[in-house]
Amino acid sequence: MREPAMKIAIVTDSTADIPADLASTLQINVIPTILVMENISIPDDQYFSRDEFYAKLPQYHPLPTTAAPATGVFEDKYQQLLDNGAEMILSIHIASLLSGVCNVAATAAQSFPGKIRVIDSQQVSMGLGFQVIHAARAAQAGQPVEEILNGIVAVRTRIRLVAMLNTLEYLRRSGRVSWAKAWIGNLLNVKPFVEVKDGQVLRAGDVRTRNKGIRRLMDMLQAIPKFEELAILHTHASDEAEDMRSQLELDDSVPTYIVNVTPVIGTHVGPAALGFTVVQSA
Repeated sequence: MREPAMKIAIVTDSTADIPADLASTLQINVIPTILVMENISIPDDQYFSRDEFYAKLPQYHPLPTTAAPATGVFEDKYQQLLDNGAEMILSIHIASLLSGVCNVAATAAQSFPGKIRVIDSQQVSMGLGFQVIHAARAAQAGQPVEEILNGIVAVRTRIRLVAMLNTLEYLRRSGRVSWAKAWIGNLLNVKPFVEVKDGQVLRAGDVRTRNKGIRRLMDMLQAIPKFEELAILHTHASDEAEDMRSQLELDDSVPTYIVNVTPVIGTHVGPAALGFTVVQSA
């Protein structure tokens, strides 16, 4: 007789950018990261809409900064899930090279020996989100912990996240990416491309105009032979994101999301960024 499946809970943070209805359906627990504005700490994605945030972002002086949630926030969520019957918690988070969230989660996990596995996604936005979605689906299907963990790694190796920024200024001023501080691209009035890989934000070239940048994004997407899932990412550029989706003529079997990126990420990349995340077919 087969043993009953272990009850596994999934936790992530708000930088995963998972659509709220999907997170609810898959019972994904999302902990807000922190946006710091005028020395006031605000939970990510609360109190104002994403479009409102991006419309006002160029006017903020100084720019908002970001922070990881407090250890106690994770401890409270872990305790709640265990009290509600979870036997194991998989806590999957933004790349540790870009944020302290993983470290805070790992510190909180020490209060629950053997009950929490903290996973560094080495990604951001839906690059993280697709790993979490896979884990949640696998948990609901009753897969064992090690099988789910192997599946997360398998998905991670097939993720590609590329974005065109409208300006490098926000990334440069954030101080999170060392090469951005020295780059003079803004003086040349170009649109920089970045790619997130192995937990790092890498330079991926540039173009002279926005139209050329969008064309390059489309060419990059269409050069991928086949993918299982797609998210078109933007920061207050929904019309261009929708245009990209309409031009792709995708099969209905490929889940596709349009994601207006959450403010904690957007404050580092600025308004009018546009990009994509795909899970390439195995």
